[in-house]
Amino acid sequence: MSTKTDTTDEPGAAADGSGDLGTAGSQLSTAPKEDVSLPSLGPTGWVRWFWRQLTSMRVALLLLFLLSIGAIPGSLIPQTSIDPVKVDEFKDKHATLGGIYDKLGMFHVYSSVWFSAIYLLLFISLIGCIVPRAWQFVGQLRGRPPAAPRRLTRLPAYTTWRTGAAPEQVLDAAERMLGKRRFRIRREGTAVASEKGYLREAGNLLFHVALIVMLVAFAAGSLWKSEGGKLITEGDGFSNSLTQYDDFSSGPFFDTDTMAPFGFTMDSFDATYERTGPQKGTPRTFRANITYFTGADGTEHKKSIEVNTPLDIAGNKVYLLSHGYAPVVTVKDGRGKVVYHGAVPFLPQDPKNFTSSGVVKVPGARDKDGKRNQLGFQALFVPTFGGKNSGSMFSQFPAPDFPVLSVNAWHGDLGMDSGLPQNVYRLDTKRMTQYKDAGGDFFKKMLLPKDRAAQMLGHTGAKLTPQQLAAESTMNLPDGQGSITFDGIRTWASFKITHQPGNGLALTGAVCALLGLAASLFIQRRRVWVRAEHADDGVTVVEMAGLGRSESSRVAEELAALAAELTPSAPLAADTADGPGTSAEDPTEPSDSADPADPSEGARA
Repeated sequence: MSTKTDTTDEPGAAADGSGDLGTAGSQLSTAPKEDVSLPSLGPTGWVRWFWRQLTSMRVALLLLFLLSIGAIPGSLIPQTSIDPVKVDEFKDKHATLGGIYDKLGMFHVYSSVWFSAIYLLLFISLIGCIVPRAWQFVGQLRGRPPAAPRRLTRLPAYTTWRTGAAPEQVLDAAERMLGKRRFRIRREGTAVASEKGYLREAGNLLFHVALIVMLVAFAAGSLWKSEGGKLITEGDGFSNSLTQYDDFSSGPFFDTDTMAPFGFTMDSFDATYERTGPQKGTPRTFRANITYFTGADGTEHKKSIEVNTPLDIAGNKVYLLSHGYAPVVTVKDGRGKVVYHGAVPFLPQDPKNFTSSGVVKVPGARDKDGKRNQLGFQALFVPTFGGKNSGSMFSQFPAPDFPVLSVNAWHGDLGMDSGLPQNVYRLDTKRMTQYKDAGGDFFKKMLLPKDRAAQMLGHTGAKLTPQQLAAESTMNLPDGQGSITFDGIRTWASFKITHQPGNGLALTGAVCALLGLAASLFIQRRRVWVRAEHADDGVTVVEMAGLGRSESSRVAEELAALAAELTPSAPLAADTADGPGTSAEDPTEPSDSADPADPSEGARA
């Protein structure tokens, strides 16, 4: 006889066999018919669901990760609040990419809409996550350790032995021992329950609260902050008022009327460089020597500001950013009258050797007939002239060993009467004409002796063209229209003055976050129970068990140490052959009850 069983593998066949057998086949299945209709959440239900998702730890960690990822572009891409010049240069070099970055807010990451949205969601998530945990932790602090479970043998760390001491004596000794080790103790019936490691939860809570503190500090720093830049030449000063800044930005809640009264003067600037070797030209000293004061009639103090050593004054920090050279020039017009004299800051084009460019604008000049004839000079400055026998302008060392100023002169209308702001480092030549025949014999125009000039030129073996001026030399304009004299050089330095009110709070939050994280990682929450009962033969049976919140060998080690410390107060009975940890009874077969341990009785940590 053979038996044949047909099975169908066709898709769509019913799982209970009713697809082929119809009504008769449906009776072969005992599975209940499922007719599930999911209830509609409604607006309130969706709001609750969204709130639970937002305040979950998983979403909080995800938002924290997104915030750290979102901060990366702020350190890689130039930011408008830090260096708007670099932002403009980036847009000029990368027109397409710059437009995309601008639309995405990459040039002002920390104030962009998407970064602020992540920031606010993380703030709300942490508050919604921490507040319930805080109340829960307070309840745990007020609570008592749970009672001992009925079957201590079920716990991961367990030991037992028999002793001749009375149960009350053993429990009293256990209370004293656990109290010395700073366990929280609860005695009930024939057992002592104890618990330790509450600081683990306190550390976890402290970590999350510290994160909120840091977020609040960052928010306060963004809303009430202020920062501005100022370029100061040697001998010039600065006072903390809005009109003194070259550029200034502040948070929406910052009040310019509350700016702290202080100021400083840059007395000198020290800059030295490596002279020989492969690191030639590397800065060794970079220091601004200033005299500062606080208050309207404050006492003056001397201080040096270096790159990583800012000046802390009246709740503000003054940072040294960069430095450069400011040629001192004297301009005379066609009447022989001095119409301009001062140091003109030049911007470095070569950050290594400080080849710099700048302009001099003289709107009050007149020609020899007394008619208005505005003058403008485009100039290139090199601290150590390196154009040997070529007349080209480049610097071969950053120190002012052989300073040379190359000048192109213009005359006409500077366009300064239009009322529109102009860049002080650019010359608008649309309505101006360049002098074609400025200069003459170089040595005849120099104000220093000819042998001194030859000595300076011999420094590099160079030959200067008529438009290239050494220190203390003059270039005359054609037809007696005036002259420009290169008197010497000063050093300028740029400073950044910041007011960040949340820095101290942010530092406190960061320290607390580290302490809380360390506590939550290295402190273990654990419970220990000691039970002492009379056996049928009148001998006291001592049981000890331990339970940790996380699996760790330290729970068993600590239980062994506690058992060893309790043994002198509960010595082994005379009929016990082995040491602590053994018993005449099989420890896997508890004597109190055959029922499994109930977690509600304290088996959970």
